Amino acid sequence: MKRITIDPITRLEGHGKIEIFLNDAGEVQNAYLQIPELRGFEKFCEGRPVEELPRITPKICGVCPEAHHMASAKAADAVYGVDIPAPAKKLREMFYCAHMIHSHIAHFYALAAPDFVLGPDAPAAERNILGVVAKVGVDIGKEVIKHRAFAQNIQSIVGGRATYPVCGLPGGNSKAINEQERKDIENMSRSCVEFSKFSLKIFEDVVLKNKTYLDIILAKDLYYLETYYMGLVDKNNRVNFYDGDVRVVSPKGAETARFKPDQYLDFVEERVEPWTYLKFPYLKKIGWKGFTDGESSGMVRVAPLARLNAADGMATPLAQAEYEKMYKTLGGKPVHHTLAFHWARLIELLYASERMLELIQDKEITSQDVRIIPTSIIGEGVGIVEAPRGTLIHHYKTDKEGMVSSVNLIVATGFNHAAMNLSVAKAAKGLIKGGKVTDGLLNMVEMAFRAYDPCMSCATHSLAGSMPLIVTIKDRSGKTLEVVRRD
Repeated sequence: MKRITIDPITRLEGHGKIEIFLNDAGEVQNAYLQIPELRGFEKFCEGRPVEELPRITPKICGVCPEAHHMASAKAADAVYGVDIPAPAKKLREMFYCAHMIHSHIAHFYALAAPDFVLGPDAPAAERNILGVVAKVGVDIGKEVIKHRAFAQNIQSIVGGRATYPVCGLPGGNSKAINEQERKDIENMSRSCVEFSKFSLKIFEDVVLKNKTYLDIILAKDLYYLETYYMGLVDKNNRVNFYDGDVRVVSPKGAETARFKPDQYLDFVEERVEPWTYLKFPYLKKIGWKGFTDGESSGMVRVAPLARLNAADGMATPLAQAEYEKMYKTLGGKPVHHTLAFHWARLIELLYASERMLELIQDKEITSQDVRIIPTSIIGEGVGIVEAPRGTLIHHYKTDKEGMVSSVNLIVATGFNHAAMNLSVAKAAKGLIKGGKVTDGLLNMVEMAFRAYDPCMSCATHSLAGSMPLIVTIKDRSGKTLEVVRRD
């Protein structure tokens, strides 16, 4: 049996590799997305005051620390049993929209666009953001940088830092914003709306009007899985990134679950496999059926396309129009085409920009009423937000003094882990025939996981490969007898 290894896989956050196994006829027997990193955040959060966790857990990742900060802040609120003031909720959601904007811009233009703008079989040295800028022009590249900077600036104003924010406290936020800051954010928000519309126009012109690319998106033998979908929704079943109920729909689009954050353990279970450090969450009431899709499988997908599939629409008008256009173009709900995650991501970019503009124009947004000081403690709390990469869960338990005794983090990339493995295997089987392998074909295999925008740094943590270990054996006098190394 022949073995093909893609190591490292490219254009993602963190480290991973793909192992492809060919039989004697040169056909793909199976393929795996393997994560050789180990995460320890749950353990070293233990024994710390729970109010420190919104500052500690964002260090999991340099790409989506704001997601962990918000989920952690919400979990800390729940530990103390406080419902934060309405102005604080609006300020948090507005801040969080900026995070979604900066992350979605980064993924589409830097990680995904090289495959569509340059083509999946373009030379490897050109498949990057510099190649995209060379193709579309420096002026567009400047707009990309400018609007990511706008989003980062907004995060800095509200969060205290552009990366690794410190604004979320049990009971609310550390500070309010003033009128000048509000005006500055409003101007940046308006620009982000226009840039989001522009990005969707690029997608239409470059991808949707290109039959070759559209055929790749719609190829059922390559990038297609029928799974359950999960996402946060508001009371009207519209997409919401910051708050709401978790809704799950079946491969046929029927609602199969709807639950509050503190009920998640009734619906979600995790599985461990010996060949990866990343766990496999699945729908508990359906059960783990292995790496297979369909209604009988507990596999569930999260992230942009999943959120749109799980919802009945978008809560802002321009994004709703694009939502309707996507489903009309792709044949109705739910959409199972994995590469449609990219289209859904741009619709979310527009929604986040519109929603940010709505919130910054709200009369309460500059209110000083941004925190309630906790006066009691419940000792357990769950916070859920929609990270750019999907549903993110923080679950904390503490003693009566608020010292953390247990932490469970279920990260969006974990939810998508089983689907990413199945997607990689399906793409490899559909692309590699007779043992013939090219760089372009292997890049198209990578496209199967890249659509999910995975973040291995969130999901797992350590240096790649085996954990370094040095054991020194000494006698009672302190003399070294033997040194055993694995480094």
